[in-house]
Amino acid sequence: MGDVSAESVTLELLREARETVKGSPLGVVQTPTIPWGHTSLPPLSVPCSMHIKLENMQRTGNYGKAFAYASKHYGSKGKSFGVEVERVPASCLMDVVNRCVQNDHMTFLHSYDDLDLIAGHASLGLEVLEAVPEPDVVVVCCGGGGLLAGVAAAVRLSGSSRTRIYGVEPEGGTLPYQLCRRHVDQIVLVSDEEIKAAVSALYRSGLVVEPSGAAAFAAVSAGDRIPDMAGKNVVCILSGGNMGKDELANFPD
Repeated sequence: MGDVSAESVTLELLREARETVKGSPLGVVQTPTIPWGHTSLPPLSVPCSMHIKLENMQRTGNYGKAFAYASKHYGSKGKSFGVEVERVPASCLMDVVNRCVQNDHMTFLHSYDDLDLIAGHASLGLEVLEAVPEPDVVVVCCGGGGLLAGVAAAVRLSGSSRTRIYGVEPEGGTLPYQLCRRHVDQIVLVSDEEIKAAVSALYRSGLVVEPSGAAAFAAVSAGDRIPDMAGKNVVCILSGGNMGKDELANFPD
């Protein structure tokens, strides 16, 4: 987050961001948090009071589509999915970004390393605490770290010091962010096969969740990945629903 430190993130800042999100004209909704037992998902191998936060029901579902949707709504010029696409090798990406900023006078909106973005993500954490006021465990997909950082900061700064927070990502990822180091208890890895199985299990129960958004579910379904679940109040966040029929054909029945 550049020269912005973790100390800059306060509960007041996160609450102000939530009010901004709630007043947005972009159709952001407060997604439901439902007990596992109210779904047709198979029983958990570890007995606990599990709730699922259905963030996969948001209109867009990931940063690229949200960026494009917002740009179109506000009539802004942007380079992203659905707006104006410029394909470049990954090794040249930041050179192209810097060129757009310098030559085209664009503003670089980072997909995860941004204070405003993380504060907006924290709204999800505040919603979790409203639905389950004293969770023992919260499990969040990691990705770039922005969502996890926001949710973790919201939970910790709201006074839930005893809640254990786990970030989940595919094997081989990294997480270099101050807020996650400060507020997250542990990063858990899941395999590609476990994520594929999670996507399939969710789809069979009527929930469309993209692979990156199903990582937390894959971890809680495995039974032995998240410590301290037995007999506890647990919240698992599903965080993306961008899956088409063609993509779903690649996952096991």
